[in-house]
Amino acid sequence: MTTPPAIAVVGATGTVGETLVQILEELAFPVSTLHLLASMESAGSSVMFAGKKLKVREVDSFDFAQVQLVFFAASPAVSRSFAAKAKAAGCVLIDLSGALEGAVALVPEANGELAAKLAQPALVTSPCAGAVALAVALAPLKGLLDIERVQVHACLAVSEQGREAVTELARQTAELLNARPLEPRFFDRQVAFNLLPQVGTPDEQGHTAVERRLVSELRQLLGLPELKISVTCIQVPVFFGDSFSVAVQSRRPVDLVAVNAALESAEGIELVEPGDYPTPVGDAVGQDVVYVGRVRHGVDEDQQLNLWLTTDNVRKGAALNAVQVAQLLIKHMA
Repeated sequence: MTTPPAIAVVGATGTVGETLVQILEELAFPVSTLHLLASMESAGSSVMFAGKKLKVREVDSFDFAQVQLVFFAASPAVSRSFAAKAKAAGCVLIDLSGALEGAVALVPEANGELAAKLAQPALVTSPCAGAVALAVALAPLKGLLDIERVQVHACLAVSEQGREAVTELARQTAELLNARPLEPRFFDRQVAFNLLPQVGTPDEQGHTAVERRLVSELRQLLGLPELKISVTCIQVPVFFGDSFSVAVQSRRPVDLVAVNAALESAEGIELVEPGDYPTPVGDAVGQDVVYVGRVRHGVDEDQQLNLWLTTDNVRKGAALNAVQVAQLLIKHMA
């Protein structure tokens, strides 16, 4: 595309939406006009972009024919409500909610080559932060491992659930440190100084929506639709930065030297030296990569690979991936 597109960001006042706008500016993303959209409650505020104050407008009354590309950085309900309208206007859609049927999940470091093959106007999902982190780390290893199974324990930051959850953790922490009675509001129980082994409401099989989404999107991103994946999502008292304990079962012995070499040379990965380990607060927050450490065999099994991953869930896992996907897509827009 030779002419910079006009772009709309739906959910521009949310945690991810604000970061997305910031990254568009940081990367000098080519845009002719940027439209910031939100609900009636959030409309009217202003956001700085490229040295100008842009007013946030109501998404309900917006004419999507004014733009060529739309980021949906709001709730699944909002994506479902306005995606058809944007699609009918001929817009390329990048949805971060996972709500749109038929959308192709893209992570440039894992399956970016699919961008050139999409029908136009493209309908794309920027996957959940967990699927992005895992795909970035596992995609370079596909050729080295005959992967049989992946087991994941996902330690999710409260920002995964938006600004209200961040505020709740801060409030609970302050109440406990000041010896005041704790009254949970956003979460159904104490999250500060605690671990909640369930993120969302489980279905009849005991799995939550975020766990099922992570499994589905990771299979898509790796191109392994039958891959066996076990996931437990844990709500941890961390504001920003998801972390993952990952066990990959291979059908043949794992060559750790080759694994480390592949991780070292892969895009989007920062491999931590043996004997050290990355943390969300000390390393990942505010950064544009997935940190990988503690690369090792199973305790008594050389066919198992264990990894520790951490990344900024809002920045790398959500906003940056969506912008990187858009960079791929505009090359193929008419």
